[in-house]
Amino acid sequence: MATKKAKPAKKATKKAAPKKAAKKAAPKKAAKKAAPKKAAKKAAPKKAAKKAAPKKAAKKAAPKKAAKKAAPKKAAKKAAAPKKAKVKRTPNAAFMKAMTPSSSLAAVIGAGAVPRTEVVKKIWGYIKKNNLQDKKNRRMINADDKLKVVFGGRGQVSMFEMTKLVNKHLS
Repeated sequence: MATKKAKPAKKATKKAAPKKAAKKAAPKKAAKKAAPKKAAKKAAPKKAAKKAAPKKAAKKAAPKKAAKKAAPKKAAKKAAAPKKAKVKRTPNAAFMKAMTPSSSLAAVIGAGAVPRTEVVKKIWGYIKKNNLQDKKNRRMINADDKLKVVFGGRGQVSMFEMTKLVNKHLS
């Protein structure tokens, strides 16, 4: 009788081995299927769930875990976005420091000490008031007599060069 019991036990172990192999194979297949789901539309996961229904329960559990893992990542991204909006910018002290303009620049913006940001605003006010922007290429500024001295004798300067040239007249 001992031999009869031993044989079924061996068969049981043989049957258990294929189940383990099936369980091991299931996560690999699920992992392969999980990658396209991320890029696919919402309709694709529904089809995959329908296909998994007639199969074993081990395969069914794996896609659910993948779906649960994907959901917290999306929630984490949404939570991170509002944190960036709450941070306030502080102005750089170097830009806010009052600078005294040279006599040629003072003829355009005034003699009082003003920060760099205000100097640029006042020059743009002067340019717009006197229609000194080029009609065809709005990036270019045509200098009048007062601005020609500030721009180093140049008749026309781009708006990007203007700030560089104006900074030479601040101390």
